[in-house]
Parts: sequence; structure tokens; C-alpha cells
Amino acid sequence: MTKRVHSREVETAARTLLAERGVTIPDIAEIVFEMQSPFSPNLTMTECIESVDKVLTKREIQHALLVGIELDILAEKKLLSEPLQAIVEMDEGLFGVDETIALGAVFGYGSIAVTTFGHLDKYKLGIIRKLDTKTNEGVHTFLDDLVASIAANASSRLAHRLRDQEERLSKEEIALNDQEEKIG
Repeated sequence: MTKRVHSREVETAARTLLAERGVTIPDIAEIVFEMQSPFSPNLTMTECIESVDKVLTKREIQHALLVGIELDILAEKKLLSEPLQAIVEMDEGLFGVDETIALGAVFGYGSIAVTTFGHLDKYKLGIIRKLDTKTNEGVHTFLDDLVASIAANASSRLAHRLRDQEERLSKEEIALNDQEEKIG
């Protein structure tokens, strides 16, 4: 029996993989800003960065990143068996498993996250467009969708936080909401 992996180790591994694949928190925050600034004219990049950072503390997101990025790396090294190798390497349009994993990681942040994910998957804003396997070097079949998932979650989280602030919830109430979100 192997030992249980500590959550800090999992989070560090997920964040490291993102960085190794060329994705930064500010890259994702730029997408969040683009999605949320029309609804909140006083929104700052700092708030967007903080929201992305908080989303990356969720285990579901971390696990999805570990699985998806690992599959992208294996495809780049041509270590998947056929026909999966060809399907992942070319980001086959009818594959859908990449979106399924990313979508599964979106459900923890509600309907705003789900609809935002659909928008980002279709229009591929910011770093998502750069990661699109069909137009870029390397295999990012899973990563582009996972980044969309993180951005969608951070956008939804931020929308709810901004409403909490508008409703003048106490810092304790907002902190409690943050703790509740971390479950999962």
C-alpha cells in the first residue's frame, strides 16, 4: 500500500506543471478580467489574480490538471497507445474527453462557471488560444480546456465575491464562503 499524498504536494505539483507548460496565473487572470470587467468597472487585475490563485487550491482542479497535463506530455513523447495517441496528438474534434475532464472541474462553481467555460471553449481567449494544439507547437489538447476551466471558475468565484461586497457581507461571512468553496 502506498502512502497518501499530502494536499500541499498535489497543489505544488499542479502549479509547477502549469508553469512548465508556459501558463502563468496572470495569463489566466487576464481572461478573468476580460470576462468580468464588463460587469464590474472597478475590477482590478489583483482581484483576478487572487481569484485564480484561490481556484488553484481546489483539489478537483489540481487533480484535473495532473491528469490532463500528464496525457498531453505522454502524447508529445508519443507514449500513448494507438489510436489514442493520434486522437490526443491532433486534438480530434469529436474526442471530447478533454472537455469532459475540464467541465467536471467547473461544476463546483455553479452555472456561471459552466456557461463561462462554454464561452471560453468556443472563443478561446488569451492564453487558451495560444495553447490550442491545432495552431501551436506541442500538445495541449487537455491544457487549453483546463485553463478555460480555471478561468471560468475564477470568473464565477469573483462574480459571487463582488456580489458579497455589494451586499456588504462581513469579512467573516466572505471568509466562510471561501472555506466552503475549498471543499471538493
